[in-house]
Amino acid sequence: MTESIIKEAPITATPAAIDHIRGLLAKNEKAVGLRLGTSTLGCNGLSYKVDYVEDSSTDDEMVEIDGVQIFIDRKEFLYLMGTNIDWEDSMFSTGFAFTNPNEAGRCGCGESFTV
Repeated sequence: MTESIIKEAPITATPAAIDHIRGLLAKNEKAVGLRLGTSTLGCNGLSYKVDYVEDSSTDDEMVEIDGVQIFIDRKEFLYLMGTNIDWEDSMFSTGFAFTNPNEAGRCGCGESFTV
């Protein structure tokens, strides 16, 4: 496991997001962190995805925020740099919310984005 460790966090997370990530990691004993990435989806092309990381890759950048490890594939790093991760739990939506300064547009339903 040889990932690159970045000194200044290129992504940030709110306390609510960190608390939720800690809860997720506590439910999966094999997980060492979460991977933030993108997948091709929706009308604008890209969608955020979050997965457990059980074994990081040498293609990963690792960001540690308040003791939580978040991994980002180097190929997707430029799309995600500057992103803030939040956790929303409201009457209308529950899940991670992403504020990404690299987004050039977002579809009407908010499912996908373009850079």
